[in-house]
Amino acid sequence: MSEIVVIKADRWADVDACVVRTDATIVVEGDRIVAVNPAEPLADSATVIDLGDVTLLPGLMDMELNLLIGGPGGPDGLPSPMHGVQDDPAYRTLRGAVNARTTLDAGFTTVRNLGLMVKTGGYLLDVALQRAIDQGWYPGPRIVPAGHAVTPYGGHLDPTVFQRMAPGVMPLSVGEGIANGIAEVQACVRYQIRHGAKVIKVSASGGVMSHSTSPGSQQYSDAEFAAIADEAHRAGLRVAAHAVGDSAIRACVKAGIDCIEHGFLASDDTIQMMADHGTFLVSTTSLTDRMAVDRIAPELRRKAQDVFPRAKAMLPKAIAAGVRIACGSDAPAIPHGENARELCALVERGMTPMEAIRAATVTSAELIEADDELGRLSPGYVADVIAVPGDLSDIASTLDVRFVMKNGAVHRRV
Repeated sequence: MSEIVVIKADRWADVDACVVRTDATIVVEGDRIVAVNPAEPLADSATVIDLGDVTLLPGLMDMELNLLIGGPGGPDGLPSPMHGVQDDPAYRTLRGAVNARTTLDAGFTTVRNLGLMVKTGGYLLDVALQRAIDQGWYPGPRIVPAGHAVTPYGGHLDPTVFQRMAPGVMPLSVGEGIANGIAEVQACVRYQIRHGAKVIKVSASGGVMSHSTSPGSQQYSDAEFAAIADEAHRAGLRVAAHAVGDSAIRACVKAGIDCIEHGFLASDDTIQMMADHGTFLVSTTSLTDRMAVDRIAPELRRKAQDVFPRAKAMLPKAIAAGVRIACGSDAPAIPHGENARELCALVERGMTPMEAIRAATVTSAELIEADDELGRLSPGYVADVIAVPGDLSDIASTLDVRFVMKNGAVHRRV
């Protein structure tokens, strides 16, 4: 019989009712919550953890980050501009392990690692990191890995365009994400699935941080988008699209792609289209305030100065339209461990604190099709429990995590 652990606190977040309730008693057996505020007496053998004046929350979720870049080894925790050619796969994976622990310390117990965009020789480093964490070798969040992002030659997530490399300097294979035409995008998706990806990432439009791409430009044809979505869906995987430009977002929605990352330039009609189709949006809105644009090349800075204000204006419209918005930080666009900055930004853009918490719990769990076991403090759910000070009236309290339990095991207690 598994050990019974009882977590007590002054308050807990009922994310379904969108309220903070008083007097929390969460009973955990093994890796599951078995009772919340039970009427019957607790077993004498139970281990009691009394956290006092804090609020208990389900473990938070970040649906857009990359643990394999950023973190240690770069200035102020930012990736070196030349990390794509300086870091070999082993070094990069070790960095990922450090970033994984930092992320878990911050109260994020589940993440999507959304698209490798580096040369790895075909190895899916995020899959390897996920396996090591799942087997208990190293502490970190539950990872839903995408393997390599699917991108056309010269597209936004083609790693050669981040450093403006000359032709032939860093050849990349279809398995490493470079795919042109229907046959190649199908082969690329199949490769990621074959080697352990649990979600597919596609680069659907240009971006801000890559050279030789326009943020609004659509990078794949409608037929290629449809082939990517069909290939992933037949295997039971969802598809996430980096899509900044309006036409690319519309094409992705029409193709049945499940989730739009960023969506910065979406028009009012496209926002309504997303709401009508039930398409998820991971808005990564905090980076528009916090990215260190003063350190990037002048031409990239000009793109940011144009796109970021429009992105800030887009998100309140998406919130008002009822688009399903999940939490994603795009770390290390903001530093690993500061993932909850995204919750603060969501509130600044028009969500209530509890709506932002829902974006990082139940809505994110719905996005990864795990809402029957993740994202709630409820009997039968996985025992991912965190604690923050205060009563959540100030969403910034989520930056001060005092306790982290994942899968029923205490990871951190301050």
